[in-house]
Amino acid sequence: MTALLVLEDGRIFRGEAYGATGQTLGEAVFTTGMTGYQETLTDPSYHRQIVLQTAPQIGNTGWNDEDDESRAIQVAGYVVRDPARRPSNWRATGSLEDALRAQGVVGIAGIDTRAAVRHLREQGAMRAGIFSGTALAADDELVERVRQAPQMEGADLYGAVTTAETYVVPAVGERRFVVAALDVGIKFNTPRMMAARGIEVHVLPASSTIETVESLRPDGFFLANGPGDPATADGPVALARQVLERRIPLFGICFGNQILGRALGRSTYKLRYGHRGINIPVVEHATGRIAITSQNHGFAVSGEAGEEFDTPYGRAQITHTCPNDGCVEGMAGLDFPAFSVQYHPEAAAGPHDASDLFDRFVELMTEYPVGYAGVAGQRPEGTAPAPYPRPEAENHSGVEARPGTEPAPAPAMTAQPDPATPPTATAAPSVDLRPTPPAPTPAPAAGGFEPGSPEGPHGGADAGPDAADEHTTRLPVTPPAGSSATGRDEVEPPTSRMPAVGRPGTPDPLTAPFSDIEDALRRDGGTPAHPGATADPDAEDTPADPAPGGDPVSGRARPVDDRPWPPPPTGSPSTPQHPDRHDQARQEDH
Repeated sequence: MTALLVLEDGRIFRGEAYGATGQTLGEAVFTTGMTGYQETLTDPSYHRQIVLQTAPQIGNTGWNDEDDESRAIQVAGYVVRDPARRPSNWRATGSLEDALRAQGVVGIAGIDTRAAVRHLREQGAMRAGIFSGTALAADDELVERVRQAPQMEGADLYGAVTTAETYVVPAVGERRFVVAALDVGIKFNTPRMMAARGIEVHVLPASSTIETVESLRPDGFFLANGPGDPATADGPVALARQVLERRIPLFGICFGNQILGRALGRSTYKLRYGHRGINIPVVEHATGRIAITSQNHGFAVSGEAGEEFDTPYGRAQITHTCPNDGCVEGMAGLDFPAFSVQYHPEAAAGPHDASDLFDRFVELMTEYPVGYAGVAGQRPEGTAPAPYPRPEAENHSGVEARPGTEPAPAPAMTAQPDPATPPTATAAPSVDLRPTPPAPTPAPAAGGFEPGSPEGPHGGADAGPDAADEHTTRLPVTPPAGSSATGRDEVEPPTSRMPAVGRPGTPDPLTAPFSDIEDALRRDGGTPAHPGATADPDAEDTPADPAPGGDPVSGRARPVDDRPWPPPPTGSPSTPQHPDRHDQARQEDH
């Protein structure tokens, strides 16, 4: 079935329907990750975005029940070049296309994703739509539908992916700390990695107040990743400022980095096409260390490498930047306990260069003991913990507190309850991330969870405390740094150069543009395995001829859209399909 990818500037790519059919609108972005497509599709940060995979082959490992990062697929649409015809992996429970179809995600396959990525890289991320089936119409009408869609700049989206009610992820083993995590799009693996370090994580709705946070008596506060424009996140920014005033140790990731930046007085801006992939370098300026990171963001915090700046809470510094474009990748307080990064140390699909940031969060909570579990282990038995420091706005003593010091508690402030009493929110639904597999249960409804279940970070609003024992998610826990998940020494397999296509005169697939290889194969009558090229027609196991009108390269019913861009003016003589392809390829390579 024919499908179209339509960009707001009028560029149209023709391919085949993949997943559900119909219409979907969103912002077209591309990601360069060659693995982890299931984690990508279920990442809440991709909410209302049409994701284009630069890796040509997608779906080889199918779909499983273990790698989701939220309760459902979050992308608005999906664009791939060459989807796998059947999955091949021992963990797979179905195919990628079946998962897309079951969750109503409209996709397209068989287009020239390399040309589409070049276009987005040169023109920037833009509004787009995928249309198939009954949603197809005249090109002009489809372009107009896309242009009527809302822009990503100014989009307030975190409320669409936050949890409806508080839930708890218990610590693995002994509970060492309690952390309040603000869910503006949190991924499953984030509380899982904290739980592996003895942290009990209370995941709060994005609309939570400082009173809710204080009632937990947390050792730390976490700002999660999430979708949309950080300029619209006024509520989370106000809450972050109140947390900073109380000097509760704070850690932020991705969208959380932008929220902290705004709380510290920095502005944010939209990137041209963003950072999306799992091989993006980041420089830590204090040590010169370079980490290869997973990223997914279209907005960034303003600042320069190593810049120090004043905030209402003391001095702060830009600690990390991306060497590719100078984008701010991290910041930290010099006079107050807070830090954040723009990338993803919790990336389940890897890389894991930055996973030690969770250990740094543990160290920060140990150094600044203000909460429940951490303080309880350090003060004399029977001694109640001191109250949180009063915010400056509430300091009526007339004496300004010095940076780096904790003001004396005001007489009107009540001390926290005795540490023997557990935090109030532990009565909320519990999400168990222990590695023990769950007992067999009846098949859930579509989407993987019972209606109103609190299993995932985005559980329904009907979940309540009594559902904690009945609905429990048991997922593998990431082992602490330095240990192997399998218990065996893992050896990275050697790599080898991709073999050249076995036909004289065919361009080298490592150096030539992919479209040149396609043209050469089509010119010669098909791929080397095609009977019209070199195979013996009388030999056994000879592949059947492709369908009439089919593409000899991809085997799909229609060839990729390789029309020139921009299109020639109306009435002008026809032009070669790719008059400057080789010059353009050389410019891209150099």
